[in-house]
Amino acid sequence: MKFDHVIHFIEETPEQAVEFWQRKNQHAVIGGRHDNWGTRNALRYGKDSYIEWLSLENRRIAESASHPLTKLLLHNGAGFGTVCFRVESIEDLEERLTAEGFQTSGILDGSRRTTEGKLIEWKMLFIDEEFSDRLPNPFFIEWSERDDERYAGLRAVGAIAPADENRTLQRCIFGVDDEKAAVKKWKKLLGGNLQLANCLIEFRKRTGQKERLEEVHYQNGKEQIVYEKGIYLV
Repeated sequence: MKFDHVIHFIEETPEQAVEFWQRKNQHAVIGGRHDNWGTRNALRYGKDSYIEWLSLENRRIAESASHPLTKLLLHNGAGFGTVCFRVESIEDLEERLTAEGFQTSGILDGSRRTTEGKLIEWKMLFIDEEFSDRLPNPFFIEWSERDDERYAGLRAVGAIAPADENRTLQRCIFGVDDEKAAVKKWKKLLGGNLQLANCLIEFRKRTGQKERLEEVHYQNGKEQIVYEKGIYLV
């Protein structure tokens, strides 16, 4: 299992997100449209993970969609939403989590169409939950392409610049009311370890506030950038 991406909900459009990050000398690109969810995104890639800035495009479609991410977006508003982990067999993961007592969404199909018209597909698995100010569970993804194939395609369309492949995620910091409970639960979800091959998951105490991801740190990050209620160290 590896860290795959951050979901950061934004009120701006993907075009505005790309413009903001380019002004900060950070490469970002328009992702595409999720036709069945009423959303669009902008993306910022690193060596083996990325940031997804997800915005609402069609509220009517989003409100009628049954997808967990659209439900979380509508509840959450602007700011970090949740994080996603990449697995090689989502069927095996579902079997393990179910055996350990988690109620899952079942395996869901996902897709988006890029601005070049390419259809990108994947499978997802969520933990069933009612969204609130408590920390949302992470979700899981299995891409239809191998990592090397997917990144080759991203290079070909300019979604990944050469400098992006040297950008390594270091840690994600979550603010929670009960650190011990969060550590115990997430270790169980992630197979026993919060130090993944490409990211450390860290919890710190925050009392009386909404429990959410608070900071995203990159290796050797020195500049703090605050965007749509999210903090990045790049």
